[in-house]
This record gives sequence, structure tokens and C-alpha cells, in this order.
Amino acid sequence: MQKNLAVEGSCLCGKVSFTITELNRDVVVCHCKQCRKQTGHMVAATRVSDDKLLVTGSDQLTWFAASDDAKRGFCRHCGSLLFWKADNSPNTSVMAGSLESPTGLETACHIYTKYKGDYYAISDGLPQHEGTD
Repeated sequence: MQKNLAVEGSCLCGKVSFTITELNRDVVVCHCKQCRKQTGHMVAATRVSDDKLLVTGSDQLTWFAASDDAKRGFCRHCGSLLFWKADNSPNTSVMAGSLESPTGLETACHIYTKYKGDYYAISDGLPQHEGTD
């Protein structure tokens, strides 16, 4: 991962956009049931400190309490999933597909692999974790 690389991103319709001034993690691919249900497959996300994330159009962003301790942010117009945030965390996970290239990111690992769909294989050689780590 390239540090201090500013990255832009947005939803499909462009009503929610954002600038990240510094990412703090490469991409993690999540295969949990919630990610699969919300996206139809899996989620690939990076992470940013909240103070390094500037969102434009935040009034068009809807937060869904996906569990007792986390929420997911999506555009209320086009439905694009953009963010995942644990309650009381100083960081926000950002969906990698919402970012404009170049990002300087690489995929680091797969998490919650015990919940992956039975219709695909994970064959990229990256570390796989049945839980979060």
C-alpha cells in the first residue's frame, strides 16, 4: 500500500462522493453472510481513519444498523454500498469498488471464509481466516 496517497470515491449515481487523504489498510475481502446478502457476493474493503475521510453529499447517505455493533452506509438514491463502520470505532471501512484508480492498494487477505458461498473458490493464494484474524 502506498501511504499518503489521496483517493477519491463515489456511489454509482454520484450523489455521495468522498476524498480520503490517507488510507490505513490494504483491501480485506469479507465472505460473511451479511456482506454476501447485502452485495450479492462478497465485500472488498479498505479502511480509513475518520479524520482522513471527507464525505460530500452525506445528507444522501443512509446508515443501516446491520448488527448490534456495526452499521453500513449506502446511497439512498442508487443503493451503492459505500461504508461499513463498527460502533465507537475511529475508523471507517470503505468499499474498494467505490474508489477511483489508481488506489495504490493490494488485496491482503480473506476473512469469514467459513461463510463463503459454495459457488466459488478462493484460489488467489492469499491468507484465509475463518473469522476476522
